[in-house]
Amino acid sequence: MRKFHSYRIGVDQGAQVLFSDFADNGEMWVGDGPRERVTPVSFSEPFISIPAVHVSLDMWDMDQKTNQRADVSARNVTLTGFDIVFRTWGDTRVARVRAAWLAIGELRDEDVWDID
Repeated sequence: MRKFHSYRIGVDQGAQVLFSDFADNGEMWVGDGPRERVTPVSFSEPFISIPAVHVSLDMWDMDQKTNQRADVSARNVTLTGFDIVFRTWGDTRVARVRAAWLAIGELRDEDVWDID
């Protein structure tokens, strides 16, 4: 379990279209085998420690004639943002994907002063 050391906890959230490959015959739609798409996300303000980040599929549009395989995760989480990583493999044909995300962490408190 993660415990925060601040009375000032911030929650940032959003949704991001990761790709729309059916429109231009992109690799997620016409390719096969292992494929990956990385989409950077910036937080609305920096956290003071690495936040907990949750990512989920918010919308997916896949071909019904092939197996539906998907893996979505957060990678490279920093104080200012992270990468959403979407992966698929095999014969899966993915037309488009939107991911939702939620970050929870400590924010700077103006009432706490740093004295060096």
